[in-house]
Amino acid sequence: MLLRLASAPLPALSRARIYVCGITPYDTTHIGHAATFVWVDVLSRVLAHVGIEPVVVRNITDVDDELLREAARRGTTWSALATQQTFQFEDDMRKLRVQRPAFEPASRDYVTDVVFLARALLDRGAAYERDGSVYFRAGDLWERSGLTQDEALEVYDRRGGRTDDPGKDDPADAAIWQRSEEGEPSWDSPWGRGRPGWHAECAAMATSICGLAVDVHAGGADLAYPHHTYEEAIVEAATGVTPFVRRWMHVGTVMKGGEKVAKSTGNLVFVMDLLQRWAPQALRLHLLDRPWSQPWDFAEADLDASAARLEDLWSAGGRPGGDDAAVQAALEALMDDLDVRRALDIAVEEGGEAARTVAKVLALL
Repeated sequence: MLLRLASAPLPALSRARIYVCGITPYDTTHIGHAATFVWVDVLSRVLAHVGIEPVVVRNITDVDDELLREAARRGTTWSALATQQTFQFEDDMRKLRVQRPAFEPASRDYVTDVVFLARALLDRGAAYERDGSVYFRAGDLWERSGLTQDEALEVYDRRGGRTDDPGKDDPADAAIWQRSEEGEPSWDSPWGRGRPGWHAECAAMATSICGLAVDVHAGGADLAYPHHTYEEAIVEAATGVTPFVRRWMHVGTVMKGGEKVAKSTGNLVFVMDLLQRWAPQALRLHLLDRPWSQPWDFAEADLDASAARLEDLWSAGGRPGGDDAAVQAALEALMDDLDVRRALDIAVEEGGEAARTVAKVLALL
């Protein structure tokens, strides 16, 4: 039985390398973070249940412009803020039954790998050095966004692209290595003291741990462009191996009142606050009882229905029934693009072993 993801079957594998873009630890853990990592956990558990070993790599982007700004605002150091926020994130994930990844690399520990990546890009003519920074030539990457060139550039700038950097040949080019300003973290490099660029950090961590390709690359839908587009292009330009990613898993954006849940919109809903009022399993089920790729609007009042749905599942598990055919049907639903909603419907209706199997695989016990 092959798992279908994003409308296409994964190749027959005994082991699946899954790279998921993790947190930038300055606003953890909000409901948008939780949705992505709970869905990746379900993917991992479903694969393991059918005999495929999942190897999950979930990074921590702890060298980042947003983190530096937030640390300055709070009057603390970037490393102290990252440590505190990462601890909170790990605690929230544990409570939500998200398994620890096989690898959890932090950007600060992969600076040397970014330097090697920059050298490879320079050697291949895919990057250039100027005033202590190394820039990747973006070319026509904007075409992959589905936007016009001007729209893509606006999105790129809004998401940290530094389009006004005077060192660039083109505003859309990306810093692989950037010269550090006064007070910013910095490391030695052949081009002087500096730090990694965002897209290069994930490119370096993913290839250093997973090799030259990953089977599934996951992250929030808002990362598709520019972050994932640039990351993929950087790796492929440096290695000459394509495709870098076999399947993308862009988890649907969580919104509140029609706006994306984000620090910039001031509408963050934190997992630690929700867990003071709701059982972890109810919140986990609330995140899962929907198509994983679709955006959706969060309202805490809707958790009442999720809590009732959870009780129905548990009650169904105590009934007789749920024969092998029902179990198989529920598993086939999960293998069909992680159709949790259909699997839950089968489990609640058939009860017995089918309900117990679904509850176990989805970590809802």
